Amino acid sequence: MELKVISDSGQSSQTVQVSDVVFGREYNEPLIHQLVVAYQANARQGTRQQKDRSEVRASTRKPWKQKGTGRARAGAVSSPLWRGGGKTFPNSPDENFTQKLNKKMFRAGVCSILSQLGREGRLVVVESLNLEAPKTKLLDQKLKGMGLDSVLMIVDSVDENLYLASRNLPNVAVVEPRYADPLSLIYFKKVVATRAAIDKLQEMYA
Repeated sequence: MELKVISDSGQSSQTVQVSDVVFGREYNEPLIHQLVVAYQANARQGTRQQKDRSEVRASTRKPWKQKGTGRARAGAVSSPLWRGGGKTFPNSPDENFTQKLNKKMFRAGVCSILSQLGREGRLVVVESLNLEAPKTKLLDQKLKGMGLDSVLMIVDSVDENLYLASRNLPNVAVVEPRYADPLSLIYFKKVVATRAAIDKLQEMYA
């Protein structure tokens, strides 16, 4: 498998050979779907809470007598049938949304995503991503020169200048290879990785 190497002007003059084990996998849509759903579910905090009929603050007086009114019998205004009453099956604050995902499945899913990004031309390689100063304008000009607007940058180690310059750009993220999660890989239009980051990815998932 070969990936394009682009320059600061966005031109591709050469390619780099990468491992087929990581970047040559078949596209496994069911596995990727399960991976993304599990990743999002595991990020949920489960802090929502609702009240049942015993927790709702309301009068306990019977709204009207049991018989003779022609209306349906009612015992309390906190009934789940009434507006403002408690919930029948309320959400608890300690609800657990986590889903188990095997390490082999996670590795195979990430490799499948990287492989598909490479086939679609959304994954490119650069020699380095360095800035002279922590200026957002410098990084913005650099990305526009490369023809990039929505991009996930994977670097060997996050440089302070690069991090400070990127955090005010809405569609730009800078991460190290170990923090390249499946959701971000799919979300951004382009993924730009340095040569050193590509080597680390191959070391991690090969």
